[in-house]
Amino acid sequence: MIQIKGVSKVFKVHKKQPGFLNSIKSLFYREWVVKKALNDIHLEVRPGEILGLIGANGAGKTTLVKILSGIIHPTDGEVSILGFTPYKKDYAFLRQISLVMGQKAQLWWDLPAADGFLLLKEIYEVSDEDFEHRKSELCTMLEVNHLLHIPVRRLSLGERMKMELIAALLHRPKVVFLDEPTIGLDLTAQKVVRKFLLEYKEKFQPIMILTSHYMEDIHSLCERIAIITDGKIVYDGSLNHVLQKYANYKDIVLTITENAKEAYEKLCNDFTCQLDANNKIRIQSKREDVSNVVSSIFKQIPIVHDIAVVEPNISDIIESLLKAEKV
Repeated sequence: MIQIKGVSKVFKVHKKQPGFLNSIKSLFYREWVVKKALNDIHLEVRPGEILGLIGANGAGKTTLVKILSGIIHPTDGEVSILGFTPYKKDYAFLRQISLVMGQKAQLWWDLPAADGFLLLKEIYEVSDEDFEHRKSELCTMLEVNHLLHIPVRRLSLGERMKMELIAALLHRPKVVFLDEPTIGLDLTAQKVVRKFLLEYKEKFQPIMILTSHYMEDIHSLCERIAIITDGKIVYDGSLNHVLQKYANYKDIVLTITENAKEAYEKLCNDFTCQLDANNKIRIQSKREDVSNVVSSIFKQIPIVHDIAVVEPNISDIIESLLKAEKV
């Protein structure tokens, strides 16, 4: 179990002043600003649960993940994971956690993934039998057996992320931190990663904490979310409640190359529309009505160059929630 009680984190940051003279001055005298990255965080996460930790850039998500994984220590408060204090970095603790960061790699760029897995096997003291079984199982789940002996630098971004997930899970951790695991991946690779994480969770019941800017990641993987803004958790509870109350819609975006204004005026008779300078028409629809709305659009406007159904932006959802809290 993960237990977080009253955790705060304060950073002392150099105050930057514009201008050449100020740059010279800062070599001899620096002004410092105290920034509170986390403020009185309380959370509890149980085995078999994927907690979605969401918020805008700079909200404090990654700072919290770094505290939980032991990379940095909190200024105030207590953190207990499986009975350990993370920043003490007990070897018994480190063997039971894993951190996957979508923007950072742990595998060696010039080596095949298979060689990197062997090194991790020795680091985590995994037996030969367990290693072969787990490697085979994970590679089969992610369909990457044919890529094991190709240098990591020659793999696509999606293939590299699959290898990173295998590397992170070979020692069968009880706690998995996923920091933007699908960032930069194409839609197909994102779906594969989500499907794999769900299967892994169902099979092994680890504690998982996921941070993501992609609403589809959160929607597919998490039943519970914690929304963090300015270092504070402003909501901790059911994802469905938030979706129903603050994000019960999707945007349907149409690209029409000819007679866009005419199509826009026609659609405005039945829907609330917006037309931008790129001839794209945006229609907001309730989640449960999307298929009916799309069908109606094609009946009225048969010539559509492109159509996309877009999830609401997480920052918009947070903004709506905060406004509701202030009322």
